[in-house]
Amino acid sequence: MTGDFRLPFSHVLRINEIGAGVTRLLVPDDSERVRIAKALDLASLSTFECELSVAPAHLGWTLSGHVKAKAEQVCGITLEPLPVTVDARFAVALVEEADITAEVEVTLDDDSPDVIEDGKIDLGQYAVEQLALSLDPFPRKPGAEFVQPDEPAEISPFSVLKQIRTDDGNGKS
Repeated sequence: MTGDFRLPFSHVLRINEIGAGVTRLLVPDDSERVRIAKALDLASLSTFECELSVAPAHLGWTLSGHVKAKAEQVCGITLEPLPVTVDARFAVALVEEADITAEVEVTLDDDSPDVIEDGKIDLGQYAVEQLALSLDPFPRKPGAEFVQPDEPAEISPFSVLKQIRTDDGNGKS
């Protein structure tokens, strides 16, 4: 891959650090919030924090968390800033690549566990993902309404030719 590709926010936890369970409070700094806002197409992201806990589960681990944020989206109709407050809890099942056997069937359903690659869980990316899932994909200010413009009348090619033609009175142009 070429270019400078950086994740908007990253905080890596290795699975060997989990033990009986671990909790982290992630609070991105100003520059990280700017990158997150840009990645999520937000007008601004004034506050963002996420408390995450990872604990062993029957098979793999459970990542649970609480996302809080104050942001501004852009109204899709008026293009004005639209204040948004996010306060959401979530839980995600995690399994290691090596644990994927006949016991775990990975599908595209929401109930399938996320697969941990290389023994690392990027808590920052989970925080950003959960923030994104909490945002309205079609933000609209209260009362803003889209009005479909009138369709132009169908133009006949013959009427266009009539307008182009200049008549000298004897039917010749």
